[in-house]
Amino acid sequence: MAPASFHHTSNAVCVMDASGRLGSTMVLRLLQRGYTVHAAVQHHDELQFSGLSCDHSKKLKIFRSDPFDYQSIIHALKGCSGLFYTFEPPQDQPTYDEFMLEVEVRAAHNVLEACAQTETIDKVVFTSSVTAVVWRDDRKSIESDLDERHWSDVNFCRKFKLWYALSKTLAEKTAWALTMDREVNMVSINAGLLMGPDVSISNPYLKGAAEMYEDGVFVTVDLKFLVDAHICVFEDVSSYGRYLCFNHVVNRHEDALMLAQMLTPSAPISPQSFEQDMRIIQQRISNKKLNQLMVDFECESQVADAPPA
Repeated sequence: MAPASFHHTSNAVCVMDASGRLGSTMVLRLLQRGYTVHAAVQHHDELQFSGLSCDHSKKLKIFRSDPFDYQSIIHALKGCSGLFYTFEPPQDQPTYDEFMLEVEVRAAHNVLEACAQTETIDKVVFTSSVTAVVWRDDRKSIESDLDERHWSDVNFCRKFKLWYALSKTLAEKTAWALTMDREVNMVSINAGLLMGPDVSISNPYLKGAAEMYEDGVFVTVDLKFLVDAHICVFEDVSSYGRYLCFNHVVNRHEDALMLAQMLTPSAPISPQSFEQDMRIIQQRISNKKLNQLMVDFECESQVADAPPA
């Protein structure tokens, strides 16, 4: 059965911020699927989308858009039926702290308010994080797996200075409050740690990584899977609410060791006991909701990507 596609008022969609790894890959994938794409970037790099085919470059419009310049957001959204929104930290403020928290929450508010003011917008896909789900005082005593119903505890995050998790939690809560108040159709993708060549120990997602590992909630996601998940929830008319998005659980010692070596290549490898090597930590987080939605989408994508016979 083909996925229930959503008949949008326009074939144009906006990707904001399109300058990061996720945003720029999303732009390319959407162009491949036939969309006209408004790529909204804070810092425009002329070379970023320079290798596009003629057909694709005709369907790409690049907008300079600052999440604190409301009119620039409105301008980028004009005529679009959908928005894929991913927060990119300002280049002059790469670390997550209390200041970044305010920046991310204000940006989410401005962007969703602009969507509420844009009549053509049918659906917003908001990129959030697994860290907006897993940080709670009671996380060891919850009997069921953590899933879309759970939220990180704001006071817990503040107490342990989990600024990244707190930013993601408050920005997403701000977005949901505004969408409910203004009747904007939104779904969120709560992503695990995005893997790739640029993942490093300085990634703010990794604050508390050892605890996430011990709790069975340390999850990662590949770029292709994450991009497909965004497009799937946008195109499927039955999508709603939040979706936990990951395709690997780090729950074996060898996985954790491999990841640690990738994050800090120069660090010495410490010998471990055999018992510790063999231990598998029980997974305590579920992505069943997204996986059920992705089944048809992945089949359709494989058909679309297959070379002609």
